[in-house]
Amino acid sequence: MTTDGTAPIAADTSSWRSRLAHLVRIPAFGPFVALLLVCAYFAIRTDTFATGDNFSLILQQTIEVGVLAIGQTLIILTAGIDLSCGAVMAFGTIVMTKLVVANGWNPYLAIVLGILACGAFGLANGLLVTTLRLPAFIVTLGTLGIATAMTTIYSGSETFSAESRPLQFFGETFSVGGTEITYGTLAMLVLFALAWFVLTHMKVGRHIYALGDNPEAVRLSGVRTSRLLVGVYTVAGLAYGLAGYLLVTRSGGLGDPGAGQTDNLDSITAVVIGGTSLFGGRGSIIGTLIGALIVSVFRNGLIQQDVDAVYQVLITGILVILAVAADQILRGKTRRA
Repeated sequence: MTTDGTAPIAADTSSWRSRLAHLVRIPAFGPFVALLLVCAYFAIRTDTFATGDNFSLILQQTIEVGVLAIGQTLIILTAGIDLSCGAVMAFGTIVMTKLVVANGWNPYLAIVLGILACGAFGLANGLLVTTLRLPAFIVTLGTLGIATAMTTIYSGSETFSAESRPLQFFGETFSVGGTEITYGTLAMLVLFALAWFVLTHMKVGRHIYALGDNPEAVRLSGVRTSRLLVGVYTVAGLAYGLAGYLLVTRSGGLGDPGAGQTDNLDSITAVVIGGTSLFGGRGSIIGTLIGALIVSVFRNGLIQQDVDAVYQVLITGILVILAVAADQILRGKTRRA
């Protein structure tokens, strides 16, 4: 230590730089900073943005895409992609509501069957990807068309409104500090917490990351990669079913065959903006939640500023390109290092 105190100051500066470098390396750190900046911008631009009711609305608007993005994250971590998630979710909502409204089935059984129907699509995707060695992009593009057609055929292009509490419960609210929060919002956060625990604290989570990073090394370590991949797609399908159920409850028991038409792209947007690499093996489920919130905040803020919907889509597209470009740059720096 010098008499003028230079050494301690230098050490303190070095410590702060080390901490900052550690934060920057956290996948969700960048998206979190972006979320704060976006919220600050709209809070300055509009008087109604930074209110408890509006934040509750943003969370409600995130539920559908957010839960879809959980399944999408699992698949993208394995270096795959799913273009069919929105259509599969829509099929699940019609199964749940039509069985109750048109066939008089027990609502709990209808909910389970709707979720399982979505899981069956995920299982089919996984089997096609692993057994036929088809690219996930092609397989899920085909499934997108199949699920869309099956939804139209099964529903007869009709909307079903189920007056049943099990199909409406998660749309109900409870009060926190005078702000009404839906049970669906709480359910979404619980599902994200569960996915986080699996990916970060369980062996299967480590295998999923490794499968996207180096599948051959995973196979040589004794992991049955095909079984793991089929399991990932199946669980993703079940997540789409849960997203459909939460969508039905949020809309008051409504099953709409036209639901989820852009949700496949929105879920991919949330995952990519959240810092998960489209090349697999890197990312976080918390980043996905932040990415989904960023998408919802942008749309909510732009609507409050009376910006035309076409510009909302334009900005979302720009965000995706910027996020993928940032991922490419980061990957290049990592390889050179």
